[in-house]
Amino acid sequence: MPSSSVATIAPARRLRGRLRVPGDKSISHRYALLAALAEGRSTLANYSPGADCRSTLACLRALGVAIEEGSAGAVTVMGRGLRGLRSPAGPLDAGNSGTTMRLMAGILAGHPFSATLTGDASLSQRPMGRVIAPLARMGARIDATDDRPPLVVHGGRLTGIAHRPATPSAQVKSAVLLAGLHADGTTSVTEPAPTRDHTERALLAFGGRCAVEGLTVSVPSGQRLQARSLTVPGDLSSAAFWFVAAAVLPGSRVEVEGVGLNPSRTALLGVLRRFGARVEVVPGTPGEPDDEPRGLVVVEHDRASDLAIRPDEVPGLIDELPALAALAAAGVAVSVSGAGELRVKESDRIAVLVAGFRALGIEADERADGFVISGRPARPPGGVADARGDHRMAMAFAIAAMAAKRSSVITGANAVDVSYPGFFETLDRFVASSDKLGAFGHV
Repeated sequence: MPSSSVATIAPARRLRGRLRVPGDKSISHRYALLAALAEGRSTLANYSPGADCRSTLACLRALGVAIEEGSAGAVTVMGRGLRGLRSPAGPLDAGNSGTTMRLMAGILAGHPFSATLTGDASLSQRPMGRVIAPLARMGARIDATDDRPPLVVHGGRLTGIAHRPATPSAQVKSAVLLAGLHADGTTSVTEPAPTRDHTERALLAFGGRCAVEGLTVSVPSGQRLQARSLTVPGDLSSAAFWFVAAAVLPGSRVEVEGVGLNPSRTALLGVLRRFGARVEVVPGTPGEPDDEPRGLVVVEHDRASDLAIRPDEVPGLIDELPALAALAAAGVAVSVSGAGELRVKESDRIAVLVAGFRALGIEADERADGFVISGRPARPPGGVADARGDHRMAMAFAIAAMAAKRSSVITGANAVDVSYPGFFETLDRFVASSDKLGAFGHV
């Protein structure tokens, strides 16, 4: 149902089967951007098919980068080298992708021309001040109204800085490091808590230099990146919805092949174990030291217990929190605190999540920096939940609805195209094959 805005979710007995998920969204963005800054022809396999990552490709094309797209997520990028991008003829449209806008701003800051970054209505409401401020310190000038898009980036000669953000953010860190590639001197970012390290790994994969000491990451000037052939692992944030479904529905067992196992992302698996699910991880064959780890993850239903996610856990789970909220559909309480950043994502994810769960008949309450979902009743009645244009909301509501007494409706369901086109078709096949007694195979 990729073109439909409405999805009907029938109650499910269980999920059993093996599948692959689309290429990791965060890694796809970074590989494409660094391939464009490298020298030579890079090939990227299993590139994310979602709209967000396509926005990154569209922006790079507008900046003079030759890109070819083949079948099964194959993307070829002809790199233009550092400072080699071309002044665009018009605005660069990041669509719904905050990652595209923030990371692209870092790259454009080091180029000697002006460019305008725009986005859709949702992205135009998202604050960009945490990126604008450090880039301005480095020497770029960025025009914006109330620190919100559109951003007009006037790039030029940059000077490296030592940036210490008050709030941990992989996107802000990455924007500053990408600008640092174009700056004089060394650029460093020291975060108050660890965030995902995909940019650091990708820099090394493309032959760059990047030093990590504790919570500080630094890049020196004068680098030259080299083209590479790389494969993007499956997106753990997308797999999270299948893992949660397996944890919620008795008799379920879900296996996801080739999924990313970056240590900065796998806190999700520990939380699922704490909830009571059985989780097995089978690492793949080790690649290069800077390669993204990947492997097989198996999640089985076992028991369900109340779950509280603490503020110190939030940075490592920020994209998985909507999926984890659906664990409440097992009839247990799920609470999250210290996650105020959820209010400035593709939607106000705290408000939208609570409203959607209530619409499905599940008791839920907002907190300033999180939410509490009571898990009552144990089998919710079902209802009509509005995803409000947010891909993770659509998938979270779908998983929760599978545990309801009757069919439910998700409106705004086509938002899944941002990260997981075909999610609802996969869900339909998964449920149908699982309903066959003893069924277990590829979905």
